[in-house]
Amino acid sequence: MTDAAIVGWAHTPFGKLAAPDVEHLIASVTGPALDHAGVPADMVDGIFVGTFNQGFSKQGFEGAQVSLAIPELAHVPAVRVENACATGSAAIHAALDFLDAGRGRVALVVGAEKMTAVPTAVASDILLSASYRPEEADVDGGFAGLFGRIAANYFQRYGDRSEELAMIAAKNHANGVANPYAQMRKDLGFEFCNAVSERNPFVAAPLRRTDCSLISDGAAAMVIATREVAEGLDRAIGFRARVQVNDHLPLSRRDPTAFEGGRRAWRSALETAGVSLDDLDFVETHDCFTIAELIEYEAMGLTPPGEGYRVVREGWARKDGRLPINPSGGLKAKGHPIGATGVSQHVMACLQLTGQAGDMQLGDPSLAGVFNMGGAAVANYVSILERR
Repeated sequence: MTDAAIVGWAHTPFGKLAAPDVEHLIASVTGPALDHAGVPADMVDGIFVGTFNQGFSKQGFEGAQVSLAIPELAHVPAVRVENACATGSAAIHAALDFLDAGRGRVALVVGAEKMTAVPTAVASDILLSASYRPEEADVDGGFAGLFGRIAANYFQRYGDRSEELAMIAAKNHANGVANPYAQMRKDLGFEFCNAVSERNPFVAAPLRRTDCSLISDGAAAMVIATREVAEGLDRAIGFRARVQVNDHLPLSRRDPTAFEGGRRAWRSALETAGVSLDDLDFVETHDCFTIAELIEYEAMGLTPPGEGYRVVREGWARKDGRLPINPSGGLKAKGHPIGATGVSQHVMACLQLTGQAGDMQLGDPSLAGVFNMGGAAVANYVSILERR
């Protein structure tokens, strides 16, 4: 539990963007986020920038790039945070730790990544930096190959769930149509997602192209303030709970079909918040691959192991279901710029909780869950967000 709250945000579209580098992506969201919060630059006490990089750009030192667009921030303490695909959430947690420690009253969090400036093969190798290279660097298909292995192991243990993976992809693409920030705003339909074809080939069997998230550029930012500051502003989305749990980096040291770190993070977050899954109005979860979302259903406690297929087959995760999951379209449709993803997921939740989600809106939700993971469920972050 923290008294700090999200008081403003900004978000670029995701996709292959004209912005030439991370510096320009950062600049495109920092000023708008401060304006949305109604907070002047001279009130910012700390800056936390999440980027994965690892070779996507030769220019590092991203924390120092924020002030290039807003010179008034030149002397504000700024750091760059990295934690694989959970980099954005790591930056949020660093900002919350900063505020909870009493070191400041306002923090600016930025997540950004420019992935499309390098060839696909290079991007694939860069992403393998989030695996355990001594054991997993030779996986065919890069990170898709890694999750292809996870899917194959899951199918061997619990049965072929290719149809359910296609249902997850179709659900998220249908939801993404309503998201103005989404990289792919097209309802692909179950039949297309379920069939292997020239347009939807195997990328890493049993995963097809529609089972894999996209290589993306994009940025998102948010302003987080102490309760004292937030009370004087227009909006406040609070953290009922925020938890991080890690797991072994090598898949050989754990059951890859059970996201144990994610399960522990969800259990701890729900206990801390004093709520159950039935109290949540929706969840934004980390569907880097459809098999990840399926296993995450089980990790969050919706079903026992091996029965996650019921969540999508029985319609629980639809917008009108028991627990809508990824009403934004998720990473699958929205895109997955690594450093921006965790911040983006929180922004999507904030839009819903403030009734500003436009065509994505789910009615009048008041409590949301966000799950963001780094690597193959190595760094696991859960937030329970509430409208204050």
